[in-house]
Amino acid sequence: MKKIQLILVLFLTSQLNAQFLNEIGFFAGGTNYSGDIGNEMYIMPNRVGGSIVYKRNVNSRISIRTTASYLPIADDDANSSNIVRQRRNYSFSNTIVEVAMGLEFSYLDYDITSSYNNYTPYIVVEFAGMYYDAASSRVNGENNYTNKMSYAIPFGLGFKSKITDRIAYAVESRAHYTFVDDLDFNNENIPQLNFGNPNNNDWYFFTGVSLVYSFGRPPCAVSPRY
Repeated sequence: MKKIQLILVLFLTSQLNAQFLNEIGFFAGGTNYSGDIGNEMYIMPNRVGGSIVYKRNVNSRISIRTTASYLPIADDDANSSNIVRQRRNYSFSNTIVEVAMGLEFSYLDYDITSSYNNYTPYIVVEFAGMYYDAASSRVNGENNYTNKMSYAIPFGLGFKSKITDRIAYAVESRAHYTFVDDLDFNNENIPQLNFGNPNNNDWYFFTGVSLVYSFGRPPCAVSPRY
C-alpha cells in the first residue's frame, strides 16, 4: 500500500511541476481554403497568415494550448483543374479571425532544458470560434456583407525542437473543418450566390513555422532517449 501511495505522490508531483512551464510563440506561414470555388487541393497555400500560441505544459507529453490566428483566404476558379469551375469563373477573398483552445500531444517526451529529449513530432486538436464576412444581400451586382461568427475544429501535425534552453522552433500544418458553407460567400437564399454543393462544408488550412519562448518553472526530469 505504501508503494502505491509513493507512486501516486511522485506522479502527482511530476504533473504539478510540469504544468508550471509556460510557452509563448508566433507562427507565420501560408493559408488556403478548400470549398466550392477554385483549386480543389487541400494544402496549397496562396495567402500569408499568422498565429500567436500560448501553452501550459501538463507534463512532458501533453500541453494545453490557446491559439489566436489571423488567416486571410482566397481562391479563383481559374486556378481549378475542373473545366466547369473554369467556365464559371468565380473568385473571392475573405479573412478569418480565430481563437482556439485544445491539446497538443507530443509523440516523445519533450523537455527543452534537456540535452536528449529536446525534439519530438506532435499532434494538435483544438476547438475554435471564428469571425469572418458572409454575404447578406446582393444589390446591383454588388454583394453586401455582414460579420458572422461560427465554429471550427482545427487539427494537425507538427515537429518541434530546441534552439537554446529557452527558445525552440516548430513546423506545423493545421486543417480547420468548419460548420459552415459560406466562407466563399455562397448563400442559398440569394439566387446569384447559390452555387456549389450545400452538403459539403468549407475547410481552411494553415502551414507555418514558429519560434517559441519558454518561461516559468522548468519541467520535471524525464529519462533520456538513446
